[in-house]
Amino acid sequence: MKRKMMATLALSTALLLTIVGCGAKEDTSGSSNSAAPNNTSESPAAKNYSIGISQYAPHPSLDATKDGFLAALKDAGIVEGENLKVDFSNAQGESSNNLAIAQKFGSENNDLVLGIATPSALALADTIKDKPVLFAAVTDPLDAQIVSNLDKPGGNITGASDTNPAAITQLMDFIAENFPKVKTVGVIINEGESNAVIMAKQAETALAAHDIKLIKATVTATSEVQQAAQSLVGRADAIYITLDNTVVSAVDAILKVAADNKLPFFSSDRDTVEAGAFATVGFKYYDHGYQVGQMAVDILKNGKNPGDMKITIPEKLDLILNLKAADALGITVTDAMKDKVKDKENNIIQ
Repeated sequence: MKRKMMATLALSTALLLTIVGCGAKEDTSGSSNSAAPNNTSESPAAKNYSIGISQYAPHPSLDATKDGFLAALKDAGIVEGENLKVDFSNAQGESSNNLAIAQKFGSENNDLVLGIATPSALALADTIKDKPVLFAAVTDPLDAQIVSNLDKPGGNITGASDTNPAAITQLMDFIAENFPKVKTVGVIINEGESNAVIMAKQAETALAAHDIKLIKATVTATSEVQQAAQSLVGRADAIYITLDNTVVSAVDAILKVAADNKLPFFSSDRDTVEAGAFATVGFKYYDHGYQVGQMAVDILKNGKNPGDMKITIPEKLDLILNLKAADALGITVTDAMKDKVKDKENNIIQ
């Protein structure tokens, strides 16, 4: 019996040593060992991003949109020259260039593309279906057929409209209330831009409520803007321009005609007022671009689906006046006009 017990003990000891030996071998092979600290783990590599930006024309509002867009990315840690590569193309106001830019971006491995202004955005939307597409400075994305639903655009596209119809109505109401001698307003317009046509129609409707007539001076190219402005002298009591890329690109020519003939000049964007127009109801395009940049961050860093993201419009509207421009245009600025401005510190330009 004693001999049998000793044999059993020897066998148990051998089995135990075998198990321990196997365990030691597994530990030295690099397998997990819950008791040992993990000193070899590494942080995942930092993400690098590539974005394509297509801008229809060079002018202050669109430039400010781009700057605001990139600023929002930077504030979220996506910085051009560090972890962000930006491929920027400007169509120089030539619609024929938009398709070529869109096709170029479609062949590149961008994480996201942005179209600034309706023609550029439309070309991207029609061409690129396999990566996120954002748009900014688009007047009416429904009418332009960029999207079919503002609340849930679907597919791979979303963005922000730069027009709140209330802004146009408020500006026309301001003209009617404060410029009783104005019976006709002349609009310089490229009717090839759907955004300009829509806005002009809204202005016409708003002015008609005050028995003021809207007359058109049409152009097809920037080089025609000065002649169009001159054609309004003697026919219009004031000049108005929409977010018309062709026209805004030649705004200096309009400013000169308006000043030479003491014609009140109204615009649809803050940047043109800062350049010398008298008034608008609007917002800062930098802020508009920043808003779209925040949408880009949600897509790039948070994995949001563009098609599920609601199209936004400017909501923080205010009257913006340029007092220096008023002197050049022969306008007497009254306290009643200034009282219409909510944020007087920022929106009364001295």
